[in-house]
Amino acid sequence: MNSVIKGASYILAHTPDMVMENGTTQTTERIVNPGSEYLKELPNHIRTYEQALAYLPNQTYIGNMHPDELAKYDQPWVDTTVEGMNQRTGKYGEIMPEDEFYMLMQCVDVFELVMLEKSFVAATREKFAANPVIDDSIVARIHEGVDASEVEHFVNEEHAEPLVFAGKTVGFVKRAHDVDENLSAHTMLENMVSKASAVLSLLHLIRVTGVNKEDIDYVIDCCEEACGDMNQRGGGNFAKASAEIAGLVNATGCDVRGFCAGPTHAFINAASLVKAGTHKNVVVVAGGCTAKLGMNGKDHVKKGLPILEDMIGGFAILLSENDGVNPEVDTEHTGKHTVGTGSAPQNVISSLVTNPLDAAGLKITDVDKYSAEMQNPDITKPAGAGDVPLANYKMIAALGVKRGDLEKKDLATFPAEHGMVGWAPTQGHIPSGVPYVGVCRDDILAGKVNRAMIIGKGSLFLGRMTNLFDGVSVMITKNSGKTEEAAVSEEHIKGLIGKAMKDFAASLLAAAEEE
Repeated sequence: MNSVIKGASYILAHTPDMVMENGTTQTTERIVNPGSEYLKELPNHIRTYEQALAYLPNQTYIGNMHPDELAKYDQPWVDTTVEGMNQRTGKYGEIMPEDEFYMLMQCVDVFELVMLEKSFVAATREKFAANPVIDDSIVARIHEGVDASEVEHFVNEEHAEPLVFAGKTVGFVKRAHDVDENLSAHTMLENMVSKASAVLSLLHLIRVTGVNKEDIDYVIDCCEEACGDMNQRGGGNFAKASAEIAGLVNATGCDVRGFCAGPTHAFINAASLVKAGTHKNVVVVAGGCTAKLGMNGKDHVKKGLPILEDMIGGFAILLSENDGVNPEVDTEHTGKHTVGTGSAPQNVISSLVTNPLDAAGLKITDVDKYSAEMQNPDITKPAGAGDVPLANYKMIAALGVKRGDLEKKDLATFPAEHGMVGWAPTQGHIPSGVPYVGVCRDDILAGKVNRAMIIGKGSLFLGRMTNLFDGVSVMITKNSGKTEEAAVSEEHIKGLIGKAMKDFAASLLAAAEEE
């Protein structure tokens, strides 16, 4: 039996000071051009927490607005506000402010690497602990904090990475080893941010699904970071580290990496583990990435826009045994960008879209919704990358016309009918396919969608190991109504029929021999 999607969570953390301190565009600029006009102008383009809350794509990401509703508002959405669409908490998760996110980073730290100043802890502790998903076990991990003099010492003399809030240094992340670059303060901060946002995603997944923590067997982390030391630079294991803090006491897990395609790889792996009976409840989770903060900041500042890449993103998805109700994951008809596929756009789309459809005897139009690279066009268009989701839908539609699956006159309406506007933050792996999984589950249960395709595409050449692209796809379908118990009953019935036929044949043979 196919596995089913029991629920999904999506979280954001608004980290404007991290844009300045940790985004690679900004940190590189400080090295190569420390007196640049960009760095001088950047502080004037930083959003407040209230502005980030009211930004419609952010509200869409946490589940307060459906993507179809977002599409009704003209782009860009930068200055568009809707009454009531400025909530911290949504159906799928929340938008956490930076000060509370620092507290969470300190709580997920198990090696005393994240230190916060005493007065900052005192000012933030109460509202952090008031968050419904922050349970007593996490509150108990809050440290009293250190003196301001210790913060100053580690930042100025011990190569620690500063944690800045509202322009003031309120803490630091120190290095975990004196000479190992893989345990430098910079790397530890990146990994701590990813771990904290993964933990927050897990906590909200437990909230939205109601699953017992003890029932989760396996966790697969698919972020873009890598933890290890000089002897095993990317050995992992983010999955088990996050599961520990979230209280998933019966879970083990591993990390799956594939750049932007990683989440879809992990999603297929998780669905397959459940279908095979290896584990009953598997979670796919990923935290966010500090390097992507302000990645396109220069273009945004140049065009008078706020820094929209000020959000750390995360998500978690629960896949479980078939219950006869929730949407199924069809692992029998998956797409894959093979070594021999090549990089031509038509070849890429064929390998990921039409090949699995052909194997299933389906047309392009038999898929109600496609979710590929759900990048927010507010972010990508000013940077010259165009509307990435729209470009994907146009390629799929063009291939559909070529195959005879749709008429040429339907090209213009295909993106709206079978696609969506992008709403995900540019956190690398986060936009690639998976932002729609939670919405897709709701749409299928509501009868709005019967079949959807999740497409993960990645750029393996970034690792300088190969020039290849990467990608995988998988379909999500309406539940067939067959449960695991029903499947066992059918097998039992088939066995009884087979035995009866065998006995009947034996009796005929015996009768013939007697004659």
